[in-house]
Parts: sequence; structure tokens; C-alpha cells
Amino acid sequence: MRRQTVTSGINPAGSSRALRLDPLSLPVRFDAHDPRADGYTRQIELHRERVVLRRAVRGMQMAVNVRVSDFIGIALRGIDETQTLVLVHRDPSLSVPLGVSADSEEIINAWAMWSEIFALPQLDEAKRDPAPRRRRRNAIRDRRPKFLVRRRAGVARDLSVHRDEREIIARN
Repeated sequence: MRRQTVTSGINPAGSSRALRLDPLSLPVRFDAHDPRADGYTRQIELHRERVVLRRAVRGMQMAVNVRVSDFIGIALRGIDETQTLVLVHRDPSLSVPLGVSADSEEIINAWAMWSEIFALPQLDEAKRDPAPRRRRRNAIRDRRPKFLVRRRAGVARDLSVHRDEREIIARN
């Protein structure tokens, strides 16, 4: 049985290398851990302009094509002594691991290089503030009630008043 790691999926037999991608050798294709996919792995194609995520869920093959500009940034996440570089998306299931290293100098250099290549900001997960709460808008709050739609909005019209005239009523 092969070992499974949290970030890089299933390691090949005899491999002890951690996930480490070279940002200067794009496009690159690799496997990563995905807890929802069949076999717990997904295939990732990383290009300068886009990322393609391929996985099978309950036998159904799918490929998700995401532009690099849709990602939030490159995050540095710390797990014990090792640190992980992640291409972060708003949807956590679309985030892509870029590298794992215990050498802090190496990971910081890679962090700056990935950020420059993708033109995305560097995010530090430790210093990250929670996202502000979104303002909720009620779509129908500003609508007028249905019976008022028939009426004109604004100042009431001045009705003409005819004095000293006889009223004529037409009857069938």
C-alpha cells in the first residue's frame, strides 16, 4: 500500500520528495490530493493563463478550466515545521498546492517567484483578517406595492373644477 500525503496525493513507491513545482517550467501537469474525488487524487494542469482541474467523482469525469486571474493570490500556510504554498481560490476545492518545504528561505523565494509569474498578491494566512460580512440586499424591498403601480407616483394632479355649470349625465 502506498502512503498518502495531505498536499501531494499518492507518492510513487520509493519517493520521499515533497511537492515542489518550478514556476519557470510552465506548463506543468501533476497529481494532487482531493478528498472528494475517486481515488483521492485529481490531475492539475498549470499554465500561465489558466488552470485545468481534472477529477472523477462517482465515476463521472469532469474538467474545470479556471483563469489564473480568478484566483485570490498565493498563500503561505504553515503546518508544523513545513510550509506550503497554495494558489488560493474563493472556492476552497479549487485551490491548488504549489510547493511544500521545510526550508523557510527556499519557500519565501518560491512564494515571491510564483506571485510575480501569475501577477497575484502574496497572502500570509497567519496575518489574514476574516472577510468582512457581505451586505445583504433584498431585491424586492424597493418595489412599490402592486395596487400602487396603477397609480401615478408623485404629487396629486389638480382636477379641474367647473363652477356654475350644470352636470350632464348620460344614461342608456
